[in-house]
Amino acid sequence: MLNYTHDIPTKVYFGKGSITHLEEALRQFGTNVLLGYGGGSIKKIGLYNEIMKILNDGGFRVTELSGIEPNPRIESVAKGVELCKENKIDVVLAVGGGSTIDCCKAICSGYYYEGDDLWYMVKHVKGPKKSLPLVDILTISATGSDFDGGGVITNLETNEKLGASFTYPSVSILDPTYTFSVSAYQTAAGSADIMSHIMEGYFSRTEDSELADGIAETILKTVIRNLPIALKEPDNYSARANLMHCESVACSGIPEYGKQSTGWSCHAMEHELSAYYDITHGVGLAILTPRWMRYILKKDPSCEWRFVRFAKNVWGLEGNDEHELALSGIAILEKFFKDNGIPMTLGELNIDETHFRAMADHACEGGRLANAFVPLESDDVMEIYKDCL
Repeated sequence: MLNYTHDIPTKVYFGKGSITHLEEALRQFGTNVLLGYGGGSIKKIGLYNEIMKILNDGGFRVTELSGIEPNPRIESVAKGVELCKENKIDVVLAVGGGSTIDCCKAICSGYYYEGDDLWYMVKHVKGPKKSLPLVDILTISATGSDFDGGGVITNLETNEKLGASFTYPSVSILDPTYTFSVSAYQTAAGSADIMSHIMEGYFSRTEDSELADGIAETILKTVIRNLPIALKEPDNYSARANLMHCESVACSGIPEYGKQSTGWSCHAMEHELSAYYDITHGVGLAILTPRWMRYILKKDPSCEWRFVRFAKNVWGLEGNDEHELALSGIAILEKFFKDNGIPMTLGELNIDETHFRAMADHACEGGRLANAFVPLESDDVMEIYKDCL
């Protein structure tokens, strides 16, 4: 078990009615608020009006940034920074899913960035940054951006989608009832994202970080149990609450404490897909993950023990043939994604081989995957992409 550092400064208010804490969460930072949100779903479910009543009754001055994209663009970050400077914003309020929160994190950091090129900040400035305070209200269980310091921003001009460390939310308000209206497709895609965040760290060479592995396995089993319920009964509070609980912890780093880093290979590959094709992140991860698993198991059979544990402890499979057990665990994961309505080939998304070489080269740029659970080079990534067609 390796050394680790725990530092998560976010205060979380979890549960139905947690929005009652919104005024106090914001007021500690000031009264000039930038309200960031996406395509308008928060208006359809009545959340926008609920928020505006609290802000208006509290005497807050609100500037709005709407239309933040599902894969947030650097242009939206730039627009948000401009609004913050023009209106002397004290605190940013992000309302939506991980994309909205990621964009607002970058805005908070961009406010203090001294350069003119915000993409340079995303691409080159490492580590946490001086930032405006951020409060968020989560409306979809997926990315865990409400409980971590990172964000992923897209530049369509350069076909790049990159993660960076920006800032942790100061306060996150997590009310599962706000996810009742999330479509079946996005609920399933979000759950695949949660599971991927766990599996990226779970498939590690460290064998004795027992608590971290146990947390990871429990989160996976919780998603496996509750996703079908949420799809069948969209307003089932228990199912939605369990998925929301899982999404926060899954990307917090806690399930990886004490473990050797893994490279997060599937995320590296999926970011390329999203950068070129602007697809739903969780869907890309669901397509890639079983193919990555089969590929690395064949490339390096010494990792088989981890797949056997995955099959036994997550899926409850039994058997004496460890290789067959490992393959069965992968197969049941793939079937789970498919059974819950997720497309399982790139062909279904109208993606062909056109950009695979450029995508594979960029995914491995700078030896990014050289220290992965099973190290990958550009040709390896090419083969995995082809397996997904």
